[in-house]
Amino acid sequence: MTDVILHIYDVTNSGSDKTNNTIMQINKIFKDGIGVGGIFHSAVQLYGDEEWSFGFCEHGSGVFSCPSGKNPMYTYRECIVLGKTNFSIFKVNQILRELSREWPGSSYDLLSRNCNHFCDELCERLGVPKLPGWVNRFANAGDAAMEVAGTTALRLRQARTEIVSASKVAYRFLLGVANNGNGNSNGPVPDSPSNLIRGTPRVQATWFKNLITTGAKPSSSSDTENNEGDTPSTTGAKSIRSPTATESTS
Repeated sequence: MTDVILHIYDVTNSGSDKTNNTIMQINKIFKDGIGVGGIFHSAVQLYGDEEWSFGFCEHGSGVFSCPSGKNPMYTYRECIVLGKTNFSIFKVNQILRELSREWPGSSYDLLSRNCNHFCDELCERLGVPKLPGWVNRFANAGDAAMEVAGTTALRLRQARTEIVSASKVAYRFLLGVANNGNGNSNGPVPDSPSNLIRGTPRVQATWFKNLITTGAKPSSSSDTENNEGDTPSTTGAKSIRSPTATESTS
């Protein structure tokens, strides 16, 4: 049994003193001031003086270790004891090897797969509580916003496709009405579709053709009164594929 310790840093590796100072001010206001969150790097320490985290690299595993609380890329903030794990050092090393294969550096994403997500998964496998919500709140909020935007765009594309398809069906129907009207010298039969649609069929057919090609609206009130449609209901789904990679040592 050993303590599982979370080390938290302010992210100050931008290469610009101005940007780094801005991040420090953001963290001071949003974390220290109102307790919402900020922009942080995290790492997990257990069994020894090394901390484990995750970062971007083009080849190999993104999982790496360094002396606890001494990552030179960031500014150290604080540590939190998350709990104790009952796993032996042998089992912990096995978990770290598995994560090294499952977390290639090329899969790093600032919003959806960053160092804090890695520490969350490591803590879950160790059987201790996950990171406090404020550590990764900004990334989670950004990821949720991106997902909503993507789903909305998908639904709009699906709705547009269904509207165009329905318009094409109506256009073909009205062309048929026009052709039947031209071939019937006695006029249309009562209760037929051509009696239920005001205005000449050729005018209606022209409007539907314009709708398909340019999205034009009816140009007269008589056209508007006699067009009915259903609002399509669509759903979007998002699938996630877990990446794989060979393990590398750092």
